[in-house]
Amino acid sequence: MKTKLWVGGILLLFALYLYASFASSVALIRAPEPLAKGIGVAALLIPILGVWILIREVLFGSRSQRMAGILASEGLLPEDNLPRTPSGRIVKSAADEDFVQYQQEATAHPESWRSLHRLALAYDASGDRRRARETMRRAIGLFRASGDARATTGS
Repeated sequence: MKTKLWVGGILLLFALYLYASFASSVALIRAPEPLAKGIGVAALLIPILGVWILIREVLFGSRSQRMAGILASEGLLPEDNLPRTPSGRIVKSAADEDFVQYQQEATAHPESWRSLHRLALAYDASGDRRRARETMRRAIGLFRASGDARATTGS
C-alpha cells in the first residue's frame, strides 16, 4: 500500500509538470517569433515522450504484479530466502547458485511465461537488471497471449 501511495504521489507531481509544460509550450507556439514557435514544439515533445514512458512503465509494473499474484496463488513464486548482507542486499554468490535452476527451467520451457517470470526474478536477484527487464518483457508478452491473461481483468 505504501508503494502505491508513493506511485500516486509521483503521478500527481508528474501531472502537474505536464500541465505546466504543456501550458508553456502552447504559449511559446502562439508567440509571433519563429524561434519561439520552434522551441514550443520541441518543448511539447518532451512531455509527450514522458507520458509514453510513464504509461509503458506503469503497464510493465501492473502486468508483472498480476503475473506474480498468479504465481503466488499457484505456489510457484520463488521464496525470498537468499542470504543477505547487513545492508540488505542479496549475497551475489548465493543468487548465482540459485539462478541455475531457473535458467534450466526456462531453457526447458521457453514458451512458459511462468518460467520466464521466475528467470527474470533470478536475474534481478543476481543483480543483472537489464536481463531481468528483458526477460520480464518476454514473459509479459507470453502472458498476454495466454489464456491466463484473458482470465484475469485487463491485459
